[in-house]
Amino acid sequence: MRKLSIAIDGPAAAGKSTVAKIIAEKLSYIYIDTGAMYRGLTYKALKEDCNLDNEEALFNLLKITKIDLLPGEKGQLVYLDGNEVTNEIRSSEVTNQVSIVAKHRQIREEMVRRQQEFAAQGGVVMDGRDIGTHVLPYAEVKVFLLASVEERAERRYQENIQKGFPSDLEKLKREIAQRDKIDSEREVAPLKKADDAIEIDTTSLSIYEVVEKILELVNERKGSY
Repeated sequence: MRKLSIAIDGPAAAGKSTVAKIIAEKLSYIYIDTGAMYRGLTYKALKEDCNLDNEEALFNLLKITKIDLLPGEKGQLVYLDGNEVTNEIRSSEVTNQVSIVAKHRQIREEMVRRQQEFAAQGGVVMDGRDIGTHVLPYAEVKVFLLASVEERAERRYQENIQKGFPSDLEKLKREIAQRDKIDSEREVAPLKKADDAIEIDTTSLSIYEVVEKILELVNERKGSY
């Protein structure tokens, strides 16, 4: 049976990555964390003191940057120029700056080109903010996850604590609201629900309840192809 392309979009900390990883594993599909690609570039730019508002400088840096997403025993591993940076790109410094990097047109165009190459053969689960509208507009399954700012901040807080990162719940609420604003208002491929995407409010749902809803959609779509 033909393998489908699955696009999962939504704002920061809506549960996209967690859900996408589980679905990819259950279907034996490839998981592509597009946010990790922007985080990788942000991490490198910060290390090299590159001005994040300077689009040309960032684009030149991206052109000489190799970003690989590889499967690991405990999930996807992120490699930057051959070095694993899976945990480093999840720091609060990178988290709070990545939306600035992602708003630049040239950066998004190049990242989209790379993401579409990853997805060319189908059998992928890709999550981000513009997958269904921009990266994979022809994906057979499109989902847009929602959750309140308070719920998303609480999730990110618990995630940070588990990873040993210092965390402040009220500060996280402000940071997530700010990321929503930047992502929604950027000129290039802003955060928005695709017209044909199924919206799921995850505020009162468990991760596995969300997964089951999406797998039901996948099975419905498989029957149509």
